[in-house]
Amino acid sequence: MGISRNPVGGADRRQSSGLSRSQWKMILIASLGGSLEFYDFIVYGFFAHNIAAQFFPSASSLISMLATFSVLAVGYVIRPLGGIVLSSWGDRYGRRPVFLGSIIVVTTATICLGLLPNYQSWGMTASLLLILLRMLQGFCVGGEMPGAITYAVEAAPHRAGLAAGIIICAVNVGVLLATFVNLGIQTYLSAADAAAYGWRIAFLFGGVCGIASYLMRRNLDESPEFKEMHGAVVKQPFRETLRRHGKAVATGALSIAVMAGINGVLYGHMPAYLVQQLHYAPRTAAIAQNAYLVVSSFGLLAAGWLGDKIPRRYLLRASAALLIALSYPFYEALASHTVNPVLLFVLAGLVFSLASGTWASVLADQFPVQVRFSGIALAYNISVVAFSGFAPLLATMLIRVTGSLAAPAWYVIGACTVALLASYGLPTRRSGAGSPSKTDGLSGELLR
Repeated sequence: MGISRNPVGGADRRQSSGLSRSQWKMILIASLGGSLEFYDFIVYGFFAHNIAAQFFPSASSLISMLATFSVLAVGYVIRPLGGIVLSSWGDRYGRRPVFLGSIIVVTTATICLGLLPNYQSWGMTASLLLILLRMLQGFCVGGEMPGAITYAVEAAPHRAGLAAGIIICAVNVGVLLATFVNLGIQTYLSAADAAAYGWRIAFLFGGVCGIASYLMRRNLDESPEFKEMHGAVVKQPFRETLRRHGKAVATGALSIAVMAGINGVLYGHMPAYLVQQLHYAPRTAAIAQNAYLVVSSFGLLAAGWLGDKIPRRYLLRASAALLIALSYPFYEALASHTVNPVLLFVLAGLVFSLASGTWASVLADQFPVQVRFSGIALAYNISVVAFSGFAPLLATMLIRVTGSLAAPAWYVIGACTVALLASYGLPTRRSGAGSPSKTDGLSGELLR
């Protein structure tokens, strides 16, 4: 049996301005995959230098790191394909089957990463298998976050901002868990042991979390709004999304560049950057990033709640504008060690939370239920590939080319500028979550 055989639709949604107990359960269980996704992401960043030595040995540590970050980028490049395939299935056959299948594959790949022999044992085969496993993870993750967002806003369409904010907050929990795991490994293992097998423990722990997520998701019921369609689905969701909603996809992808760019730098580049290039103590770096996660988690929930009261695009736009103004001073202070890094990251968390708490619901607003999964997946993955996937690589190259340790700020400024400009193209009327109209002229294209 599912956790909610009584769909949270119709009268229940109209009677309550908050979230019911069943809605909370549905949203929280849906958020588990996003937590695992970013746990794996940040763990890879934390142990990038160890993975580089194990799978891409080179006389130059910089070349080795560039190869490792390139593998991270490859995992992002494959995401749009996974998003297209999985979201199309989700719009045709339901959100639940995609949730279950993706968590199984991602969990299996994560466990295999933890057990994979290194270059010294298997040579180039080990390096290729590492790339293959990251691609497999990227393929499934391409549909994971969009699916969670879709499910959340359909479980509570009149509180879509708060529901989507909970999904993103769960992502922060996953990252916070990764930082605690990293802190534990650095504390209880010697540097040599952490480099040799500590990173494997981190991936295997992620696999255990994935198994637990699957066991909980087995009891997840189908999305209430999808069930209300009574089998009326679009034959080819991906093609229909491009044909009728191509502009919304492009505008949405560019508008959330603030999220994609900052997450790519913060989670993919920042851990190694703080320790290896700015020479902060690993413990200091971990405390600063954990403070950021705690503050931004509360902040993004508040922003999601506020986004149900005022137009969400205003909050997204304000965050992008503030980040454009403050990114270079942030990096200068960080590089020069003139301001306590904990204070810097707390302030960054407050500013970014306006965008991180609203970008998901902004995307959901753009698409009707029949193609919502596909629309969100396409826009999200385009933005992530363009602005997250290559962020660590480009940030590293900017430092090498300019010779300035504050150079990554220019990448952040560029991504936020794109988002700010694109946000003016967002429609002033919601056409997705919470909209009275769900068909949006699609009735002639339905497979009944």
